[in-house]
Amino acid sequence: MSSPTNHLLVFAREPVLGRVKTRLAADIGNEAALAVYRELLAITASAVTAAQVPATVWLAEAPAPAADASTPRPEWPGLPWRVQPPAESLGERMSHAFEQAFAGGASRVAIIGTDCPGLTQQLLQDAFAALASHDMVVGPADDGGYYLLGLNALHLELFANKDWSTATVLPDTLADAARLGLSVAQLPMLHDVDSGRDLATWRAAKAL
Repeated sequence: MSSPTNHLLVFAREPVLGRVKTRLAADIGNEAALAVYRELLAITASAVTAAQVPATVWLAEAPAPAADASTPRPEWPGLPWRVQPPAESLGERMSHAFEQAFAGGASRVAIIGTDCPGLTQQLLQDAFAALASHDMVVGPADDGGYYLLGLNALHLELFANKDWSTATVLPDTLADAARLGLSVAQLPMLHDVDSGRDLATWRAAKAL
């Protein structure tokens, strides 16, 4: 029997002024928001690299100017990237990425974003380890969403009928998992940075 194959999906945006962290930009301005996003990208890329898990970066929009997909993006050295297809919801884009990973031969797949400065190499490794004994692993965010979701098989219900970017995402996802009879492991709760208040919380914690 072959060993399980892990694959990490990273949902990200190109660091372009006025195109990233729009909620944060409303509080601190576009240039400051871009600087924060670059900082978050570097933290995420460092954790992904250190975890040494095969990964694919899924960009929300195609790079401009157009780029060759065989050439890694500067923020993601060594990692292949693709562009998320047009879809009605974040859930559809996520389920598509999971589907592609499973179709490519992965048996344990996890997805992350780039909003969580507390993400570490160890958490990523713990997530895949949890999938050895659970059907699903989730990393809860303190805003009611999640910073990581991992699965051993694609369950489309987990990505449907969600009010994305609200505090209902995690409870609704866990309720779906319970209805499906999935065993769920939970990682430690972390803090996302989406607003000026979130940024202040992160900076205050860093200063301690």
